Amino acid sequence: MSSNWEDFFNDNRPPPDLDENRKLIEEFCDRHLERKSRIVLVTSGGTTIPLEHHTVRFVDNFSAGTRGAASVEYFLDAGYAVIFLYRHKSIEPFLRHLMGSKFLDMLEIGSSPVGNPSISVKSAEAERILPILTKYKAVKESETLVQVGFTSLSDYLWLLRIVCEQLARFGPQSMLYLAAAVSDFYMPPQEMSTHKMQSADGAPTIQFCLVPKFLQPLVSLWVPKAYVVSFKLETDESILIKKARGALEKYKHNVVIGNLLQSRRHLGVVVTQNNAMNIVLTPEQEKQGLEIEEFFVQHLQTEHLKFITENVPQEY
Repeated sequence: MSSNWEDFFNDNRPPPDLDENRKLIEEFCDRHLERKSRIVLVTSGGTTIPLEHHTVRFVDNFSAGTRGAASVEYFLDAGYAVIFLYRHKSIEPFLRHLMGSKFLDMLEIGSSPVGNPSISVKSAEAERILPILTKYKAVKESETLVQVGFTSLSDYLWLLRIVCEQLARFGPQSMLYLAAAVSDFYMPPQEMSTHKMQSADGAPTIQFCLVPKFLQPLVSLWVPKAYVVSFKLETDESILIKKARGALEKYKHNVVIGNLLQSRRHLGVVVTQNNAMNIVLTPEQEKQGLEIEEFFVQHLQTEHLKFITENVPQEY
């Protein structure tokens, strides 16, 4: 049974595409080191906890990835290179504006002069889609975004570690924006059934273990010079700031953004060792199509620039 983060990696195999993703991330970071870019890792979506080695059943964490996907767009607007570590099939930047059956309603079928069918965007919708597509094409052209997907807790933590290995080269120019909903519990591989659990065997008794606190080695060992932002989601307002300050004290990182489940779309509290500041999205701003993530990123960019000024050597 794993007792710390090193044991976790010894007990849990890496994802099969780890080396491929390592190369992808390394090449992306090489390019942006040469450009002297500010760079941010945005994590997004929930992690699954498999109950079998040949997984049929699993426990999942609540998250559609809305916050992470939106934040990526605002970090790109702010001039960052972005590594997006996201749950497969969760919400993605740019695509998030065009999801579901409503996207199909934007399209119409026509025919070419020679009679072949064609597909086009309805003229009434083109004005809305054009700025999204224009931004996406500009990001592709500038190569400022790389996306890497995960599903399970184990895959997420292996990928997080290899991303941190690369971000460490950027020193204070790097930010980690850890918005993924990462499970606090998992089932060690040696406790899992090899095949699908059978209902004929009766209701299983499942004993989970606590996931090691990976924020500790991340801050102290993996990226010790980075600007690190974590998130704290609670349902009890009376403990939110206390829990956020407790995390800052324990892990020695820079910021915790606290949210309540019931108000997370329009209210967040940015907590540092010395301050707690509410960021509020008003009903009027929401009607205008603004999102609270834009205000989070604006504030963090300002603070990160101060952090860089205080910590980057003059020759960088």
